[in-house]
Amino acid sequence: MFEVLVTLCALEGGDCRDMLVPGHEAATMEACEAGLSAAAAPALPGLEAKGAPFCAASGPGLSVEEVAPGVFVHTGAIAEPDSENGGDTSNLAFVIGTDSVAAIDSGSSRAMGEDLWRAIRARTGLPVSHVILTHMHPDHVFGASVLAEAGADVAGSHRLARAMADRAESYLTRFRQEIGPGFLGSQIPAVDAEISDSVEIDLGGRRLWLATWPEAHTPTDLTAADSLSGLLFAGDLVFDRHAPVIDGSLRGWQSVLAALSKMSFSGVVPGHGAARLGWPDGAEPLRRYLDVLAGDTRAALDIGLRLSSATAAVAASEAGNWELFELNNPRNATVAYAELEWE
Repeated sequence: MFEVLVTLCALEGGDCRDMLVPGHEAATMEACEAGLSAAAAPALPGLEAKGAPFCAASGPGLSVEEVAPGVFVHTGAIAEPDSENGGDTSNLAFVIGTDSVAAIDSGSSRAMGEDLWRAIRARTGLPVSHVILTHMHPDHVFGASVLAEAGADVAGSHRLARAMADRAESYLTRFRQEIGPGFLGSQIPAVDAEISDSVEIDLGGRRLWLATWPEAHTPTDLTAADSLSGLLFAGDLVFDRHAPVIDGSLRGWQSVLAALSKMSFSGVVPGHGAARLGWPDGAEPLRRYLDVLAGDTRAALDIGLRLSSATAAVAASEAGNWELFELNNPRNATVAYAELEWE
């Protein structure tokens, strides 16, 4: 398989990267070159093309595991995004129907979106009709523009576009600094389909049921459930091994998990950790952590413990159960303290 690339360089700083022009793949170099006239460099702010698009052998794409027939999951590292891991720190998935494909989350950068596209193309030539964003965090959204350029609709919560716009500058600055030149070409995606309740997407032979939730992990949480495999794609409403992050509401997250646990699924694809877990037992460690966090916070408030002391004490018993605990738990304790202080 051959693909079309174009060298794009930053107007400031001079960093350059060969970027994928999606949708122009061909079986041979001759066929690829014959279609070059139809390929144009993507218009990305702050970048300019150095030369014309050109053909090259397709890259390998993301490594993925088939966790159910037609359902593929890439597992990211349990780590903070940096230049070594290239921002590859979250789980991504795609579901193949008989008519089209849906991607679920898209990674921390345009480069990851390109590799997600390559992984899909290595397994099917069907069009990617949707890229579904489970929430607003940058490690899940920055690759979506690649699939959108190839014709996919970007779907997410009706709160997603505003939430990403409000944080766009900080997200772009932070990930540019953390990932480095590999972040070149990344941008906040436009949301084409804003979902305020629930909706079904027909991929041919299987449907995805998308549902939004009250404020929990974030104010923008959305899940997808596959009619054929019975799997739930939970985004960061479910964490595995990676210490959870509360960027919304502790009580809301507990409530959403309680509601989801009453629903029947064959398994769950979490936003971080394993490619697939059982359901509802796969969410039990997270439920336990949130319960401990809430209970310890209420106890600290009852005895008048100051916030500065509470952040070190709250949920300390959970430290051995999670990676990145020392980074994320103090943040969660701060959120919990502020939320529960006036209940």
